[in-house]
Amino acid sequence: MDDTRRDFLESLLTTPSPSGFEAAGQRVWVDYVSEFTDEVTTDAYGNAVAVHEGSGDGPDLVFAGHADEIGYIVRDVTEDGFLRLGPIGGVDRTVSKGQHVTVHGEEAVPGVVGQTAIHLRDVGEEKYEDVQEQFVDVGADSEAEARELVEVGDPVTVTTQVRRLAGTRLAARGMDNRIGTWAAAEGFRRAVEADVDTTVYAVSTVQEENGLQGAKMVGFDLDPDAVVAVDVTHATDNPDIESERRGPVELGDGPVIARGSANHPKLVDLARSAAADEGIDVQLQATGVRTGTDADAFFTSRGGVPSLNLGLPNRYMHTPVEVVDTDDLVALADVLGAMARDATDVDSFAVNV
Repeated sequence: MDDTRRDFLESLLTTPSPSGFEAAGQRVWVDYVSEFTDEVTTDAYGNAVAVHEGSGDGPDLVFAGHADEIGYIVRDVTEDGFLRLGPIGGVDRTVSKGQHVTVHGEEAVPGVVGQTAIHLRDVGEEKYEDVQEQFVDVGADSEAEARELVEVGDPVTVTTQVRRLAGTRLAARGMDNRIGTWAAAEGFRRAVEADVDTTVYAVSTVQEENGLQGAKMVGFDLDPDAVVAVDVTHATDNPDIESERRGPVELGDGPVIARGSANHPKLVDLARSAAADEGIDVQLQATGVRTGTDADAFFTSRGGVPSLNLGLPNRYMHTPVEVVDTDDLVALADVLGAMARDATDVDSFAVNV
């Protein structure tokens, strides 16, 4: 990954973008994509859409990632000046205590999620408290002092750094799903530079973590011929995953093509053949019921839109230390670019019955 693409990725990863509060992250994405396309639009809730107009000979193809990340929200302020939390998205209550956080009000307010010292707890009898029972300490001595800093409804994110690990591995919070918006933009850039005949849209959706809401809006508004939803998927190659939960997905072995449920067989074939043409190794994943991604919203939009979940292996999902391999990520963008090129030859995505 070259420096320009890495800077874009790290800008996405370091810009807080919890569900319902994505504007700052969307601005990073829009500014980047605007460098190689003339038209980028946003809607009432902040979904962002860039378009490359093809010759009209191919289908309208969407590459979509979701801009939002999980986080917390201030739901109350106690008499002693502590903040009570609520969840934004599927937060993990086992990793929140003892973390540095930022409350995003009119100004950024630093805080910590309190954790009673081990010396003052009954060791061996601990339980993981629900997020609603946890609290943030911003240093205030009273409710009045805390309310001068924050308001109920302010979003909260864990404060972390992007860390470059050995080789091509990268750790950060929010890989889910900044890698998707990065790949959608980069796959789109490849399509633009190749001037493909297919009309291609790059989309950065909002509020996926709150129920795929942005994808529902975009799927109806664009009415495309096909959608590739780009998201993370679980790498199951770390040592503490139980054997019955282990799957075939490993970090560094390439992008992941999902099969089953929402995943349209002709898009599966297109992705596999495009990857093979580029000499890119891919992994397969079974999704017998649902993908858990924006694909689940796109494929039922309007009268049904052929959709595919194209994934990136990710360790430690929904924690502050998600880990991906940037070689997998570059390969993911390459597959998208090749799909845009090859989609011109697709007459119809309809299933042959």
